[in-house]
Amino acid sequence: MINHRTTGVRAAGIGAAAAVALGLFSTGAANADTFVPLPDGQKLGPGVTVTRLGEHAIVSPSLAANGAGRVVWVSGNAIADVTATPEGEIGPFNGPADEPGSNNSSTHGASQLNTGYIVGCQVSISDEAISAGLGGGLGLTFPFDGSEALGDGAFEGSIGLDLGPGEVKFVQIEIKDITEPGVYSVEYQDVEIEIQGCAGYAQARAYTVVEIIGDDYSKTSLYGLPFSIG
Repeated sequence: MINHRTTGVRAAGIGAAAAVALGLFSTGAANADTFVPLPDGQKLGPGVTVTRLGEHAIVSPSLAANGAGRVVWVSGNAIADVTATPEGEIGPFNGPADEPGSNNSSTHGASQLNTGYIVGCQVSISDEAISAGLGGGLGLTFPFDGSEALGDGAFEGSIGLDLGPGEVKFVQIEIKDITEPGVYSVEYQDVEIEIQGCAGYAQARAYTVVEIIGDDYSKTSLYGLPFSIG
């Protein structure tokens, strides 16, 4: 029997909602909010089908107006249709040195769905760069610094990043444990990522990673289309 488990993540303000409704909202050419539609994607892996639907972004200049900041609101739905996984309780991390693994993932007693964004300053986040291990300095940022939980898996707040030239960070939006076969979904809307310190161009792209534990361990990664944050 398929179990449907959904987490909704929402960080929205009045300005963000207006930008979603209008697609392109401007108070002047230099202060335009740009709506970026992004394609759906799907990847088949051992025991799982990973799908991303309805992804889009809204890019705005930072209110700091210092030339080194910008803001992006991201929305989408990451889905894992898991056909086989050992039923397991959540246990301690058993990744390298008891730390999260690549792309903020880890095996820790249960299979796992993890989704977020890779953000880089003056780095092209292409498929080739990912295959090469993203040569820039790599850091991890976990969800919603300073956020407040609103219940039912919803959050309000923003994610702040300081990025220097050539630096790349993974921004984790949500992580969900998979303790039995079923369909697991992380839906997020208007999650704000504010970038400071990057005077050059910045890029971002979505990632979704599903780890299936057991005798035949597997990791299936689905990446979104890179897009400019200005």
